[in-house]
Amino acid sequence: MRKDDFLNQPKSSKSNPKFVRDILAFLLLFLTIQLSFAQKNSISFDDVKDIENYGRFRYYEIRGHTGIHMYSGEYLNDKVADGYGSVEVRYAWQPSKVDHWSNPYGFSSYGVGWYSGFIGDPQVFGKPNAVYGFVNFPLSKPNKKNIFEINPALGLTYNLTPYDSETNPNNDAIGARMAVYFGVHIGAALRLSRSIDMTYGIDFTHFSNGRSNVPNYGLNMFGVNLGLRHYYNADQHKVNNDPFTNELIQARFNRPDGRALVKTTKPNSLNLYFAIGTVQNYSEQGSDKRYSVWSGVIDYRHKFNEMHGISIGADIFHDKSLVVRYPGDDSALYLYGLHGGYDFMFWRLTIHAQIGAYLSDDRGKEALYLRPALQYDINDWLHAQVGLKTRRGAAADWIEFGIGVTPFKW
Repeated sequence: MRKDDFLNQPKSSKSNPKFVRDILAFLLLFLTIQLSFAQKNSISFDDVKDIENYGRFRYYEIRGHTGIHMYSGEYLNDKVADGYGSVEVRYAWQPSKVDHWSNPYGFSSYGVGWYSGFIGDPQVFGKPNAVYGFVNFPLSKPNKKNIFEINPALGLTYNLTPYDSETNPNNDAIGARMAVYFGVHIGAALRLSRSIDMTYGIDFTHFSNGRSNVPNYGLNMFGVNLGLRHYYNADQHKVNNDPFTNELIQARFNRPDGRALVKTTKPNSLNLYFAIGTVQNYSEQGSDKRYSVWSGVIDYRHKFNEMHGISIGADIFHDKSLVVRYPGDDSALYLYGLHGGYDFMFWRLTIHAQIGAYLSDDRGKEALYLRPALQYDINDWLHAQVGLKTRRGAAADWIEFGIGVTPFKW
């Protein structure tokens, strides 16, 4: 760049007085609106101090994790021998009304979280972070000091360092920079004070991209965790925002006994589902070669109540990646199976845990497969779903995204 060109460049925003004035004006306007809003929404402490479960309940939490790898690959045993460490930060909404949808589930809380982990040599694995959503199901009765709980989480892992034939040839665990994040925590929350709990337990964490990029043995981590959870009422500032005030309203939702589970008037249904995905073959790892896959499913489901159900059905699979093993034989790309499983339902979501067996030649995938999936009900007859189909036990075959319909209920 010539000196004249450099001197004639526009000044950066950092040295632009107008830009600084605009930012300050915006911040002043935002502060004025916030103060005005807070004044207009002020609440008398005397009016609400005796109201049970008044306000909007929230909590945030920080956890530390450590544990071991459950590695199933071939080349990274020395890299995972020292285990892993990680930290999570979570923000959650608690229910505030007795008629909340979470009533029969122990008044579950739900929220979003961020994960950061050191899982081994960063030159091999990277420095993974994840964002996810979670649900926290209390397992103990209300008003206990120590509340047992289970909370599953599902999201997206990023900042991974994938396999590369030249720079990272031994990484047979992860083939892409991003992967699905799945975690489940089983433990307890011990009440320490009005607004603080200590959380502890065991957990399982899984990173995988479902053979959408290979290699993909995945990363499976099992360990222990310890953390602190802080509860607060989002309406406290409307009552009194002085940090030294005694005018404190309830910080956490006081769970009443939940109602009994309700049986549905039409417990039986027929469901049709179609899903697609994309995969790579291990013989072509590191390349851009990809193959399409799809699944077609017909299911019979019986709901025992609003939380528990079972389903059985039939599958048809089309795996175009098999063309490498069976060139010129289009019929070899199809597989047929039967499956059955358990359905856990809450809000508009259903967690499917299914196991299936091939009726046809398994094409080297082995006889049994698993079909864990998460379903979201758009309305009474239409749902969207994301799921994992496995091969050779729990090894990923593909991740699929699909749409389903429920044409019949009785």
